[in-house]
Amino acid sequence: MNYSKNKIIVGFSTGDLNGIGMEIFLKVCGNKRMLDFFTPILFGSYELCFFYKKILNIDINHITEIKNFKEIVDRKINVLNVWEENNIRFDLINLNKNSGKYPILSLKKASYALKKGEIDVLVTAPVNKKWMNDKHFSFFGHTEYLQKILDGEALMMMIHDSIKIALVTNHIPLKNVTHEINKKKIIKSIKILHKSLIVDFSIEKPKIAVLGCNPHSSDCGLIGDEEKKKIKPAIDCLFKEKGLLVFGPYPPDSFFGNQNYRNFDATLAMYHDQGLIPFKTLTFNEGVNFTAGLSRIRTSPDHGVAYDIAKKGIANENSFEEAIFHAIKIFKNRKEYMNIITDNH
Repeated sequence: MNYSKNKIIVGFSTGDLNGIGMEIFLKVCGNKRMLDFFTPILFGSYELCFFYKKILNIDINHITEIKNFKEIVDRKINVLNVWEENNIRFDLINLNKNSGKYPILSLKKASYALKKGEIDVLVTAPVNKKWMNDKHFSFFGHTEYLQKILDGEALMMMIHDSIKIALVTNHIPLKNVTHEINKKKIIKSIKILHKSLIVDFSIEKPKIAVLGCNPHSSDCGLIGDEEKKKIKPAIDCLFKEKGLLVFGPYPPDSFFGNQNYRNFDATLAMYHDQGLIPFKTLTFNEGVNFTAGLSRIRTSPDHGVAYDIAKKGIANENSFEEAIFHAIKIFKNRKEYMNIITDNH
């Protein structure tokens, strides 16, 4: 094994082969200075890297193919082949149900390596959920899949140095949100978020804001009753009985409009767009998707496959780079936290 044991091993899934995942991966890991901080392993194939090097005209000469984790080489892009087929014509892979099998295999191999501790953290490139969802992969996305194979309770969390937002519900239709949220689920989400802020972000006494569900947080019950019957009881339970610094529910529009979010370490939103629209507006191409609450660390950029600019060499790799460094930082924070716990006992 030819690498420093002190250097974090970052695993990468390929993402959709027709998207920008491989481009942003090669742009970041192709910079040798980046490899001072971590050792990369791509779960894909050398031929895939060569294909993208050629069409993007990227000059990278530090890619090495490995057959197992004992062959990892420091300061190289290590590529572990996860496909049985030889001589795959990547330029002929079209957008259909068959195109999803390659990112599924990449994700599965990378996730199990993460579970077994063969890699320290996992950074996933964007996928097209439509082509990923078939009889071999019945999960809507990364968060749901990792929840199944790793220990813990997954919480989708968007992170940036200036703002952190977690979600009570993830990828469900808007019409189902009010049926999915309840006091128990909100309490569980707050607890996961609270623990993550302590363990993963080294915040000793996290202060958490909780958003309402209805416009103006129901205007004292004039527009729905979720705030009164579900959200406020959950907040009161944790604040009064457990002593957690959790407050709300706040009307989402004014909460972000007057920058009240800056007064908290994190915000809990009730549904996907309620949290992600303000987050991406404030941080786009710098934000990171983090799956909190699990036994292992996974991050991802805050954008999708971007078919419209794929294979043109113009994709912005900033969010992908941030995903790597946030994963590394969270890994170190968890390690430091466990050392403190061990020393105290």
